[in-house]
Amino acid sequence: MLRGKSEDEITLVRESSLLVGKTLAEVASLIKPGVTPLDLDRRAFEFISDHKAVPGFLNFNGFPNSLCISRNEAVVHGIPDNKPLLDGDILSVDCGVLFEGFYGDSAYTFAVGEVSSEVLMLLETTKKALCQGINQAIAGNRVGDIGFAVQEEAESKGYGVVRELVGHGLGRKLHEPPEVPNFGKQGKGTKLIEGLVIAIEPMINLGRKEITQLRDGWTIVTADRKPSAHFEHTLVVRKGKAEVLSTFEYIEDKLKDLV
Repeated sequence: MLRGKSEDEITLVRESSLLVGKTLAEVASLIKPGVTPLDLDRRAFEFISDHKAVPGFLNFNGFPNSLCISRNEAVVHGIPDNKPLLDGDILSVDCGVLFEGFYGDSAYTFAVGEVSSEVLMLLETTKKALCQGINQAIAGNRVGDIGFAVQEEAESKGYGVVRELVGHGLGRKLHEPPEVPNFGKQGKGTKLIEGLVIAIEPMINLGRKEITQLRDGWTIVTADRKPSAHFEHTLVVRKGKAEVLSTFEYIEDKLKDLV
């Protein structure tokens, strides 16, 4: 049985999610050619700790860092390393925090320097697919309605939609029911109830949908090694319109300042 969260619980998830957005904005200010993913990870750990919260991913099932940083053909769960970023890279940065007993979770894919128009279109479409999914996250709809909306937006542009990795509920745990796939059929799947908190996170590939895992046991890459984009919001299901608890505003304000 799914349970909607109380307004007090939703408030705490919102506070955690806003801190995630601020952390990603802090990271955004550092992203440029020559910087390493480990530089970004260290800054995120400091920023989260300074705000009296705990990195949600650090040591989660053994993950060694505060951020999942996935470059180019890496879809998700990339381990930050010391390899400098290059002009033309794209970088998915996924961040979670635990604050006052509740998790927040969000991800954003950044362009590093000058990125090809083909790849920029992938990023734009993935973000739009996220918005289309959010539009379906209303009480009385079903999980399949979310997945169908994401899938339709991405596949209409010729992109591959990852099947094996999904969005999820969250709250006191980072991953709670239900699973929220980025594909599906309208009117099918778990019924969405008011107060349900979920993370929707399209993972969209420039090429085929197939993925594989690297030997590090974490990093997921596209099977054809073409780029992949990933955007994620945490939200609460409401009547009529979902309420997004996380935000990209801090990130995009920072990116405007850097231009």
